[in-house]
Amino acid sequence: MQCFMKFGDSMYGFLFLLIHLVGVENLEHLEDGGGWFSNKYSVTTREEGPCTVEIRDASLTYSEFMRSYAYSKPVIIRGIADNSDFRAFCSKKNLLRWYGDRLVRLSTANTYSYNKVDVPFQEYVEQLMKPQCPEALGSGAGTGVPFHWHGPGYSEVVYGRKRWFLYPPDKNPKFHPNRTTLSWLLDIYPSLSEEQHPIQCTIHPGEVLYFPDRWWHATLNLDTSVFISTFLG
Repeated sequence: MQCFMKFGDSMYGFLFLLIHLVGVENLEHLEDGGGWFSNKYSVTTREEGPCTVEIRDASLTYSEFMRSYAYSKPVIIRGIADNSDFRAFCSKKNLLRWYGDRLVRLSTANTYSYNKVDVPFQEYVEQLMKPQCPEALGSGAGTGVPFHWHGPGYSEVVYGRKRWFLYPPDKNPKFHPNRTTLSWLLDIYPSLSEEQHPIQCTIHPGEVLYFPDRWWHATLNLDTSVFISTFLG
């Protein structure tokens, strides 16, 4: 789900409400995937691909994280917290009930192409949330973010699966700035040599991926994915 929820002038109101409304009444069970659907459309976008990101569990200490990962390479952390209440809050039924009439801001979050479109959340879920067309521009409705970079951050998947492609700051990826991650995966990725391959992995619900400052990264949602990201200063 590539969108920001907008309340008034604050694009961060959605995150604030998600954090503060965890545990409210009538939360659904988690066994049905929250009402979000897995990918039934394309073999290519179902494939998780290889995982070349180091995976650690919650025993990773702060000092070890700072020494081994904070400034040098990405890492996936498993089992860091029990987010069952938060996952239940993010079910399709609950989000539509509480925020269906709110505006969401759609964008690619692409460093080079950054158009924005505001639509009601209900319309986005029922009409626009669909498999990405490979021919669409990166700024169109779709699933995934083309290559870009910014400060360090974390991303945790709540529902679905999210495939990540990453390059260090000194290794520029080969990509068209206005094309989608899916078109890159279909058209450019197969022609890359082994040395040109990105660091990559697919993260699942409850897994957190950390990436350092100025690392290039692109994502592809293999299913309808609900996730939360935190960007550091």
